[in-house]
Formats: sequence, structure tokens, C-alpha cells
Amino acid sequence: MKKIVALFAFFVFMLFTFSNLSLAQDKKAPDFSLKSVDGKTVKLSDYKNKVVIIDFWATWCPPCRRGIPDLVELQKEFKQDLVVIGISLDTDTKDDVPEFVKNYKINYPVVYGDVSTTKLYGGVSGIPTSFIINKKGMIVNKHVGLISKETLADEINALLK
Repeated sequence: MKKIVALFAFFVFMLFTFSNLSLAQDKKAPDFSLKSVDGKTVKLSDYKNKVVIIDFWATWCPPCRRGIPDLVELQKEFKQDLVVIGISLDTDTKDDVPEFVKNYKINYPVVYGDVSTTKLYGGVSGIPTSFIINKKGMIVNKHVGLISKETLADEINALLK
């Protein structure tokens, strides 16, 4: 009997462990309504039938600063089929975001996020964190940390086929 209980407990543990690994993938991307740097309201649902990259970042984050020029280039390259949405997690440095957007020539919507926004996406353990969303609004990949432009371009191209 103890073995059966132990096996059952192990099975439940494994089920939760491995189901949490895929929580960010193969699920409908949660909609949000957030204020942008220029005062507009941006909703994920405004970008149906486009591939979307949601990028959680902050102005003070060195890897974020390195990755943003790649996102700017990808937005230019795939302008008809892609939208990048930058979700700034700046709190104490929130006033720096508009100037940062201008200096980096960011050509995609940048909105202000918070803890509740990150919770919608299963939590963000580090930045940058990017979610890749297909044209049907499903999260198909998640990247924690800096990701190469080439990798993102390959993922975008695969989703556009």
C-alpha cells in the first residue's frame, strides 16, 4: 500500500512538474490593455492575424539594451506580418522610458507593464523575456535572456509559412 501511495505521489509530482514547463507554450496568449509611452492604449487583440513578439524588458537591463536594435530591425524586415510589443518593466526608472525609446529609435509599440502583466504570462523570471505568438494568438515559444536576431527571424519565417 505504501508503494502505491508513493507511486501516486511521484506521478502527481511529475505531472505538475512537466505540465508547468509547457505552461507558456501552446496556450492562448492572454489579452492585455496597457498604456503606451505615447499615451495610447495598446491591446494584444489589436494584432490578430499577425505574428507577435512580446518583449518584457527594462531600460537599466544591459542584455535588453543589446537586443532592442535586433527587434527594431525585425520590425522593419517583417513590417507587414509582425508586430513587436515592448513591455517595459521599469518602475523607479519609468520616466526614462520615453527618452530611451527615442534614442534607440524603437519603431514598435512600447507599453508600461507591471507584476500583474507578468503574471498573465506565467511570471517573468528574468529579462529580457520574449514570447512568440502565432497568427492564431497562441504562444508558441518563450525565450528567457538575450536571443539572437537570426533565431527570432527563423521562428518568424516558420510561422509565416
